[in-house]
Amino acid sequence: MEHHVSGAGLKRQIVFWLVVLALFITFLFLFSSILLPFLMGMAIAYFLDPIADRLERLGLSRLMATVVILVSFVVVFALTLMIVIPIIISQFNDFVQHVPAYVQQLQDFANHAQTTMLPKWVRNNVGSLKDNFSNIMSEGLGFVVGLFAQIWSSGKALVNIVSLLIVTPVVAFYILLDWDRMIAKVDGWIPRDHVATVREIAAEIDLAIAGFIRGQGSLCIILGVYYGVGLSLVGLNFGLLIGFFAGMISFIPYVGSLVGLVLAVGVALVQFWPDYLWVGLVLVVFFTGQFLEGNVLQPKLVGSSVGLHPVWLMFALFAFGAMFGFVGLLVAVPAAAVCGVLVRFALSRYLHSDLYYGRTSAGTVRKPKARSNPET
Repeated sequence: MEHHVSGAGLKRQIVFWLVVLALFITFLFLFSSILLPFLMGMAIAYFLDPIADRLERLGLSRLMATVVILVSFVVVFALTLMIVIPIIISQFNDFVQHVPAYVQQLQDFANHAQTTMLPKWVRNNVGSLKDNFSNIMSEGLGFVVGLFAQIWSSGKALVNIVSLLIVTPVVAFYILLDWDRMIAKVDGWIPRDHVATVREIAAEIDLAIAGFIRGQGSLCIILGVYYGVGLSLVGLNFGLLIGFFAGMISFIPYVGSLVGLVLAVGVALVQFWPDYLWVGLVLVVFFTGQFLEGNVLQPKLVGSSVGLHPVWLMFALFAFGAMFGFVGLLVAVPAAAVCGVLVRFALSRYLHSDLYYGRTSAGTVRKPKARSNPET
C-alpha cells in the first residue's frame, strides 16, 4: 500500500504536531504543581479498564462495573494507607537516623575482613580502595536518603493530601466510566485519509503503555509485597521499607534488584554477622524473588510488548524528572513508550522510502538486487 503525501501537506503536518508538542510541554510547565491527582486518576482508570470490560462481558452495566471496581480499589488503598504506609514512614525515619552508624559499622566490618581474610599482598594495596569505597558508599547513601526526603517533602508541599485523596477517585471514576466513549470520540477526530495508520500507531502505543503500566506495575507491586514480607519474616531491620522500595523500582532492569540487594545485605551484615544463616536467608529472599520475576511474573504479566530499552527508560526518568519534578516521573514512562513507537514507525517508513534506496535518473526507486525490503 502506497502512502503519498505532498511536500506542502507533509510540512503542514510537521508544523501542526510540533505546535501540539510545544503546547503540551508548556501545559506541563504551567500546571505541574496541580496535575498529580489528575494524572493519578487517569493512570488508575487506565489500569482498571480491562477489569471493567470483563465485568461488562459478565453482564454488569458500565456504571455498575465502575462503581464496584473503584469501591474495591478505594477500600484496599485505604487499608494500605492506614496499616502499611505508617509502618514504612516509621521505618524510613529510623533508617535515616541509623545511616551514619550503619556506614561506620560496615567500614569496621571491611577493616576486620581486610586484616583476617585477605592475603598480605592484597592488604598492602587495599587501603586506597577501601577509602574510595567508604566515600562512595557514604555519598551514595546520603544521596538516596536526601532524594527520598526531597520527594516526600515536595510531595506534601505541591499537593494537598486531602485534595489528592478526594480528586483522584473522582477523576478515576469519570474517566473509567466514559473510557470507551472517549476513545470513540478521539477516533472520530482523526483525518480519514490517515485513520488506518493512526489506529495502527495508537494500537502499538497502547500495547507498549499497557505492557508497562498494567504489566510492570502489577509486577512491581507483587515483588514489593514479596520482598517486604520476606525480609520482615527473616527479621531484617527496615525489611518492609527495603523490600517495598526494591519492588517499586524493579521496573528499571537490574537497578531495582541490585539496589535492594545491596541495602538488604548491608543491613544484614551489620545486624546478623557473624551468623551466616540469617545473611544467607536475606540472599535467598532476593534470589527467589529474581527467579519469580524472570520465570513467572515477567513472561505472564509483561511479556515482550513493552519495547523500552533500559538506557532509554532511565534517560526519560532523569530528563522528565529534572524538567517537571515528581509529575515528570509519572509522565516519563508513557512518554518514553510513545516516543519509542513513533521512532520505530518513522524508521520503518524511512527504510521503505526512496530516501533510503535513492532514485535513478529516470525517477524510479533503486533497490538492491540481492535482498528484499528490510524488515524492522
